[in-house]
Amino acid sequence: VQLQASGGGLVQAGGSLRLSCAASGRTYGMGWFRQAPGKDREFVAAIRWADAGAYYASSVRGRFTISRDKAKNTVYLQMNSLKPEDTGVYHCASAPRTYNLGHYSSSPAYDSWGQGTQVTVSS
Repeated sequence: VQLQASGGGLVQAGGSLRLSCAASGRTYGMGWFRQAPGKDREFVAAIRWADAGAYYASSVRGRFTISRDKAKNTVYLQMNSLKPEDTGVYHCASAPRTYNLGHYSSSPAYDSWGQGTQVTVSS
């Protein structure tokens, strides 16, 4: 599965951005991870394709919303109330099978990764 992410950019704190990631093949779940300079990659949000069940990192719950369009094979990440600590390269990933929701927070759950899109939140 090939993934194409888009939608990153520069925004002021408190602003919003929407990321998109289109998958070229069948997916059973998609997730977003981010990596800030000098830090490890961290889980942000994931969605199970079959029932749109969603799972969020505690740091973004209530501010970010993940959704999917099955017809377009695309996942979206609506990011509101952005904070400077949300800055990083956001990568989307595709899972090869259906899991319990919590498992989508783990990088090994995915076998395909997109190239990443930069999100910068200024204070």
